[in-house]
Amino acid sequence: MTKILSIAQQKGGTGKTTITAHLAVALSQKGYKIAIIDIDPQGSLTKWYQLREKKFGKGYTALNFTTSSGWRVENVISGFRNKIDYVIIDSPPHTETESKSAIRASDLVIIPMQPSPTDLWATAATTEFARSENVPAKILLTRYNHNSKLSKEIIKQLDADLFNSIIGNRVAFSSCFLDGTTVTESDPSSQASKEIKAFVEEVLTVTENCEVELEKA
Repeated sequence: MTKILSIAQQKGGTGKTTITAHLAVALSQKGYKIAIIDIDPQGSLTKWYQLREKKFGKGYTALNFTTSSGWRVENVISGFRNKIDYVIIDSPPHTETESKSAIRASDLVIIPMQPSPTDLWATAATTEFARSENVPAKILLTRYNHNSKLSKEIIKQLDADLFNSIIGNRVAFSSCFLDGTTVTESDPSSQASKEIKAFVEEVLTVTENCEVELEKA
């Protein structure tokens, strides 16, 4: 059964594209068939994928890639159903039609959030819309500083489910993007890679639980 994941957040600069690419590659490394859809007009995921194609060659990226406008995304998803294990959508940084269409079509919404007041306030719009559509949503803390008192205070104020996994503030996540790779490829034993792998395991658990609940219903 194909599972649809949207990476969504009203605020820009939270690491949506970074999380999309890393999640996609790490899942493919575990043997899953993956499709990624870029519906963000900025096209950052598209640029990363073009670099990946140059590095590995067309047809050898281990990923299926396409772009789409938000209003057409459900049609694009339908073309992947029963052929792909996970479809991952990189959404634009707002909750207008583009992102809302992706959220409605999703089995799980992943909301990257830096632990700051502005990110906290911006996250509310995404979580509230997901709730209104009865779509499960979980927040992933990104660029996290374990020594920050502010980070810990922000966590206390969250009014949404939170992944146990945390993505640190590491240069490795950006540097590998320059050649179309991810940390689980460029440095699989690094702390950054360990964080991604832990996150992926948690995503697998969450989506499997969602599927079980749907079967029961």
